Amino acid sequence: MKLYIARHTSVDVPHGTCYGQTDVALRDTFPEEAEAVKQKLEGLSFDKVFTSPLSRCTELAAFCGYENVVREKRIMEINFGEWEMKPFESITDPRIHEWFNDFIHVRTTGGESFMDLYNRVTDFLNELKQEPYDNVLLFAHGGILVCTQVYTGMTEMSKAFESVPPYGSVVEFDI
Repeated sequence: MKLYIARHTSVDVPHGTCYGQTDVALRDTFPEEAEAVKQKLEGLSFDKVFTSPLSRCTELAAFCGYENVVREKRIMEINFGEWEMKPFESITDPRIHEWFNDFIHVRTTGGESFMDLYNRVTDFLNELKQEPYDNVLLFAHGGILVCTQVYTGMTEMSKAFESVPPYGSVVEFDI
């Protein structure tokens, strides 16, 4: 199966802000960025289309002509818990040092670890593989893309965030 993941366009959040599952606004450049994504998808057809339920993904899906798609919670971004919408530099929670040293296993306070996110995404991908689909499209987040890169052997888990595809990218995977 070919799996295409379209990452949402850029968000209107200050750089360095923890925004995982917070439903944040898109930048005013959305129409131009979304048009570029739409062009990348042109000529492709999909057996099934899914989107994260967060508006930054559903708005992109609708712009690209996919309004009646399946909203899938398992492809939401990582949950940063109590750190959501705080600049990383201003987080005084002593656990942040533990998390930076072992983001794979250490959960954010009230949130998830990378392993929690990875398990959610792999649960979804394993289920998807059982379906008779040839081409599937997801409108999702950077965290979902890096989980899929690990899942498909493109990168190691410890290096997952070293190669996050940019906003508005469309990445093809063989599942």
